[in-house]
Amino acid sequence: MIHLLSLSGSLRSTSSNTQALHAAAKLVPPGVAVDHYDEIGQLPHFNPDLEDHLPESIVDLRARVVRADGLLISCPEYARGIPGSFKNMLDWLVGSPDFPGKPVALFNTSPRASAAQAALKLVLETMSATIIPEACITLALLGKQADPDAIASDPDNSEMLRRALQAIVGHISAA
Repeated sequence: MIHLLSLSGSLRSTSSNTQALHAAAKLVPPGVAVDHYDEIGQLPHFNPDLEDHLPESIVDLRARVVRADGLLISCPEYARGIPGSFKNMLDWLVGSPDFPGKPVALFNTSPRASAAQAALKLVLETMSATIIPEACITLALLGKQADPDAIASDPDNSEMLRRALQAIVGHISAA
């Protein structure tokens, strides 16, 4: 069984980023399970002084990343960058010895949100993640209030999501 962890950069429950990740979970191939992490808004502010006595929420986050064979990330753009809460989560993962080499698929739900995607790629590359280019897609969900079922049943979106999932699962299987 391949385990993927999905991480939304938005705290909004109806965010297109979160909805796209839930849609992806509906489209995974057999033998793949997706766990959605939704505690980003509850994480404490990053403080390297806490590395020796990590808060339980950080221990849980890191354990979930360790258990995952790969990460599905969908992150919005705020003020041409990564939302602070999502960057905070990434900062907590920098100290994790199990993060380097973790395969990552990046989903973008707005063709206009290119600055955050570029910044996110830079941060993840700095953290030594393995970004799978074929698993990085842009869905045209801007301004649409689509739920996961609607996204997964849309022919264009479902095809892009399936190809992205096949790319990350193929990379994991070949490793």
